[in-house]
Amino acid sequence: MLAGTGSDVGKSIIATALCRILKQDGYTPAPFKAQNMALNSYVTKEGAEIGRAQAVQAEAAGIPCHTDMNPVLLKPNSDHTSQIVLNGKPFGNANAYNYFRKEGKKKLKEAVQQAYNRLRTRYNPIVMEGAGSICELNLAEGDIVNMSMARYAGADIFLVADIDRGGVFASAYGTVMLQKPEDRERIKGLIINKFRGDLRLFESGRKILETLCGIPVLGVIPYYKDIYIEEEDSVDIAAKAFNSEKGKINIAVVLLRHISNFTDFNTLERDSRVRLFYTSNKEEIQKSDIIIIPGTKSTIADLIELRRNGVAQAIINAQRAGKTILGICGGFQILGAEVLDPNHIEGDTEKMPGLALLPISTTMEEGKVTKQLSFTFAKDKGVKQRNKMQGYEIHSGITIPYQGAALTSLFTKEDGADEGVIANGNVMGTYIHGCLDNAAFIDFLLSPFADKAAESKSLDYHQFKELQYNKLAEHVRGHLDMKLIYKILSND
Repeated sequence: MLAGTGSDVGKSIIATALCRILKQDGYTPAPFKAQNMALNSYVTKEGAEIGRAQAVQAEAAGIPCHTDMNPVLLKPNSDHTSQIVLNGKPFGNANAYNYFRKEGKKKLKEAVQQAYNRLRTRYNPIVMEGAGSICELNLAEGDIVNMSMARYAGADIFLVADIDRGGVFASAYGTVMLQKPEDRERIKGLIINKFRGDLRLFESGRKILETLCGIPVLGVIPYYKDIYIEEEDSVDIAAKAFNSEKGKINIAVVLLRHISNFTDFNTLERDSRVRLFYTSNKEEIQKSDIIIIPGTKSTIADLIELRRNGVAQAIINAQRAGKTILGICGGFQILGAEVLDPNHIEGDTEKMPGLALLPISTTMEEGKVTKQLSFTFAKDKGVKQRNKMQGYEIHSGITIPYQGAALTSLFTKEDGADEGVIANGNVMGTYIHGCLDNAAFIDFLLSPFADKAAESKSLDYHQFKELQYNKLAEHVRGHLDMKLIYKILSND
């Protein structure tokens, strides 16, 4: 288990690296995180929902992702409540106080243990990941993801500490010493992450930590900037701010309060023809060539905010000026004439006018569509050599034509069903996440502005990701004592 002295210390990225390293060394590893909290999720081939981090780790391990790798997913609805996704399907909603109390956790605890049992019959070793800090003593009785899971699995724990944020000696020592004696024995080594500078300067620090904590420092991992692994959280996307460039197609992703599945834009962001940024500034949006409204966990709340801050009108003005507008999932719903919520799925607002750039109406419903799919351009129906593309759906709500309007479909699914809408030549909406991982759709989206960008070849995102996993594995392997790690895991 990769456990942490705190949140955002790099547990997920080191787990990803170890999945690839173990695969390279001839093992069949699989990731496991009993409980994850993230809006950035993914759909398995069975049509179930898991945290994006475990999907990335599975990809690094070279295996299909499965809900057993992340049996409990918490998707925040607000600062205080979350949707609980259990074994890939919505289980209910809970506020933080009720969820983290000991009472009521028995069912979830049994579910994560059963998922782990199934997983370990198929893969070896299991690369487990804890959540946040393993020293949340006030929440320990209701814990299903950290020490209680390590005890159940009989896991060796490698404690990850972030030296970049400071206080690494106190956080590492305090985390070890605050454990119960039997749990302390499980912690077999320290991994110091995000080191900046000359590693030789930390040699004495390494020895001090080993003396204080009574366990070896398994490695000191330098901070890196040139390796790109899909992120679990949207912490850093606001930093990708407006910077219009000549010779580039400028794309604004609207920075929604409840943005989800922002990994939809990873491929596009790395296209050499493009300058992509996130913004909620009206002027920046109107200066862009393409505006994308992304997915959201709270469509109506974000639509209300877009109207309040003037961004909705800025998008409408941009469309009238000939800019391209694309909505994905919740963004697709926002582009419609109205969003209805008669059963109060999202809140108290039962009806909210949309931007009316697409002639559609969406009604929120309790159920959720989750599936992977293949699709082609609707305009290519009847064409022998069609561009077959891949993506996935995760959405609530039913979308139909507004007041019987005739719709022009954007895509055709593999079963022949219509999907998405295109209107006025420059407004598009779709429920398909991952559509922008396909070179054919990116080229289609950029084509009206082709004269602005220097010619270049579309990015093969699969090859790009494989290269990044290998670079990450090389970086981490070069700074971890893998010989000692294998010795610990072999109980030698």
